[in-house]
Amino acid sequence: MKQVLIRKGRVFAEDVPAPVVSDNTVLVQVYYSCISIGTEMTMIGSSEKTLLKKVIEKPEKVMKGARKLKKEGIFKTIKHIQKIQERSDAPMPAGYSASGIVVEVGSNISDIEVGDRVACAGAGIANHAEYIEVPRNLLVKIPDGVDFDLASTVTLGAIAMQGVRRADARLGENIAVIGLGVLGQITVQLLKANGCRVIGVDLDERRMQKAVELGMDAGVNPVISDILKTVTNFSDGFGVDAAIITAATSSKEPLAQAFQMCRKKGRVVLVGVVGMEINRDDMYMKELDLLVSTSYGPGRYDDKYELHGNDYPYAYVRWTENRNMQEYLRLIADNKIVISPLIEKAYKIEEADKAYEAIKNEDSKPFMVLLKYDQEKKSNIERKYEITAQTIRKEGLINIAIIGAGSFARGVHIPNLSTLKNYYRLYAVMSRTGSNARATAERFGFHYATTDYGQLLEDKNLDAVIITTRHNLHAQEAIRALKAGKAVFVEKPMAVNRYEMEELKTTIDETKRPFMIGFNRRFSKYAQEIKKHVSKRINPLIINYQMNAGYIPFDNWVQTEEGGGRIIGEACHVFDLFNFLTESELDTISVDCITPRNGYFSSKDNIVVNLKYKDGSLCSLTYTALGNNQYPKEFCQIYFDGKNIVLNDYKSLHGYGLKLNPVESKDSDKGQLEELVEFAKYLKGEIQPPIPLWQLIQATETAFTVVENITA
Repeated sequence: MKQVLIRKGRVFAEDVPAPVVSDNTVLVQVYYSCISIGTEMTMIGSSEKTLLKKVIEKPEKVMKGARKLKKEGIFKTIKHIQKIQERSDAPMPAGYSASGIVVEVGSNISDIEVGDRVACAGAGIANHAEYIEVPRNLLVKIPDGVDFDLASTVTLGAIAMQGVRRADARLGENIAVIGLGVLGQITVQLLKANGCRVIGVDLDERRMQKAVELGMDAGVNPVISDILKTVTNFSDGFGVDAAIITAATSSKEPLAQAFQMCRKKGRVVLVGVVGMEINRDDMYMKELDLLVSTSYGPGRYDDKYELHGNDYPYAYVRWTENRNMQEYLRLIADNKIVISPLIEKAYKIEEADKAYEAIKNEDSKPFMVLLKYDQEKKSNIERKYEITAQTIRKEGLINIAIIGAGSFARGVHIPNLSTLKNYYRLYAVMSRTGSNARATAERFGFHYATTDYGQLLEDKNLDAVIITTRHNLHAQEAIRALKAGKAVFVEKPMAVNRYEMEELKTTIDETKRPFMIGFNRRFSKYAQEIKKHVSKRINPLIINYQMNAGYIPFDNWVQTEEGGGRIIGEACHVFDLFNFLTESELDTISVDCITPRNGYFSSKDNIVVNLKYKDGSLCSLTYTALGNNQYPKEFCQIYFDGKNIVLNDYKSLHGYGLKLNPVESKDSDKGQLEELVEFAKYLKGEIQPPIPLWQLIQATETAFTVVENITA
């Protein structure tokens, strides 16, 4: 499918794989999408700035970089900068407002059907693309009588409507609208439909005239007229009841003007982006309220609402972003507001560059520009894009696919695979986002990119998959791959609950296909050196392991059902290392956690776990979010047979009472490269499974037991 992307200040339409519908989303064939002039021009401007220019504009980043350099050294800091540069150079999807026809519906959605006419919102969701995957709460049905082109402006309408709601504009009130671009034009009409008297402020006479044509009562150009005098006269000498700022400028003048033109106890609502230098006296004497309007309304930026479909109670949150979208379209259907005069032209998606050039023209900048798409229903939606015409099979190499092309895959696994050319061929990359799939495939030289996991698994030339998606998807994706006859390397955790783990274990037993979890620490040169010495021990081990994990907010995906929590998602690494060093079955387990005195820290990621193994070894893990990030993240002390080994953050290893081979590194070296080498040897039949299945299961079950003890 065609999709509009932005890269380094350039706008272009590119072929990418179409998205795949999930349980909580619908797939929409787009008929029209609306270009947001302010937001998207800002994106274009930002994308063409060099990294140096961005740093100069935000000097606080320099201090942050200096601290990182001091703590982690020059090599790791350079790698960090390279990752930032990579993100800056990556193509960005454009668009956040569209309309079209539903062509597929997720299994959890019951009130939307194939063929429904819908309007959609959301940056990164309602893209300028032929097909978009949209969560339920970010789309609404289009009322009869409203055309697709008008409905494609739904996001802009909801933004304007939320600004009016924040102003609490009431029947008969005098309201000023500062900035008469497209948001200002819609805001004026919403206020008039609400029974308000409206005066607009703008430097552009053309905008002023258009607003008057659409019902605005009066307008003032601050360059030509005395703005304060005009507004005071308009409001019978009192000042306006509220001022809504819909301008986009770095100047502080719009905010100052808004304060000055308001009556005592008036309201100022910030919808646009303006300079925020505030003169206290402007507000104090009148006791003014300054309010910020957040995008389309309540629910915005709340993943539980937007992505997972959890609505807010109607009685308590009357106007969510979805209900704002519905109301905007209803007003169009009832002819309460008129949008057609604001739409100046619709370009074909193939002409997207021309559309954006038209927007850049300051002399005749349009209010609104649309992109239009082929409305013919297609029998086949293409979800695969070939990058190279490589031969399908090369003797001795493993055709490998990456499932989930996120930052970890792009920053760790794929670069490591690229260095292992004697083992692997980069065959396919799958991502839910087609533009990311293609960009990743092109950057690293994969044969093709796709968004369709099922289609990928049907590829008979594919040997193995590396799964790096969100934790809650690991087990089911591994099961599907094993049943399709593929070898599986899945990042930790193996599963996020016991039921999925048992189902996966059964599938491993039944299919007999190679399976491995990314418990990489055991493959590091540090763990391998330790193992050489502890394997010769006479007595049990005592191991104290500290993981200074750092604080992560509770609403981060890692802490939710999606991530399974930090013990299941990260501490499992340590439980596997204990298995590796003791080579013993677990005997008993005890868990203690802190009792926080406030809601900032949690008992769930501040624990001490004591494990006793059947060989008599005692292993202890302190996992905490309480510590300081200047302290090493991982620190391990091992005691046995009158000897000590100290591992410091996978950067250095020291022995006492024994002679260790010199092992050190400037950066933490945790074995990610080595585990891929072992996985390849395993697939080629050169070695037995690098991690015995019973140890994979024991590490995972240990994590489950720990969590159950915390929550008991």
